[in-house]
Amino acid sequence: MNKIIQLVLAAALSISVLTLPTSADASSYKVQKGESFWSISNKFGISLSNLQLANNRTGSLLYAGETLNIPNSVSYKDKQLMAKLVHAEAKGESYAGKVAVATVVLNRVDHNEFPNTVNGVVYERSGGHYAFTPVQTGSINQAPGAEDMRAVNEAIAFRGQGSGSIYFYNPKTAKSDWIFSREVTVTIGNHRFAK
Repeated sequence: MNKIIQLVLAAALSISVLTLPTSADASSYKVQKGESFWSISNKFGISLSNLQLANNRTGSLLYAGETLNIPNSVSYKDKQLMAKLVHAEAKGESYAGKVAVATVVLNRVDHNEFPNTVNGVVYERSGGHYAFTPVQTGSINQAPGAEDMRAVNEAIAFRGQGSGSIYFYNPKTAKSDWIFSREVTVTIGNHRFAK
């Protein structure tokens, strides 16, 4: 991956507050031979940093048979829903743009002004309008591709890192003056990401 894409992803994947998991929010998992923090974080749909924090670890060393605390994760059903939204919202956009759209969903879940579930964020209504146009138009019901799911998994893996985008919009088609008042964190393709 070239340096520019890495910088764009780093900016797009950000939130301002890192959620520290507590033991009440965790379940146990026994490490299998050949597994790593990375593979386990992907298996459970949690960020690598949150998995390490939940286990008071900074390194990468794991032992087969060791028991880890697994903080609340993103279910397969929620990943599918996010991938459908990514497909509908970022069709034709770069991979970085797709990761950034998925990141907005996760940032909203973690933000106190939005619902605290993926389903709640995706289907949120305010003032009679859905937060995401594809929900209103029904295009969210289209099947996502492998790249859409990969973008969701990457957003989950890097959850808790970055600058906190909770909105995105296309400046050419946006109709609300309010959205232009939000602080832009990054522009990727046709989308501006903001907080």
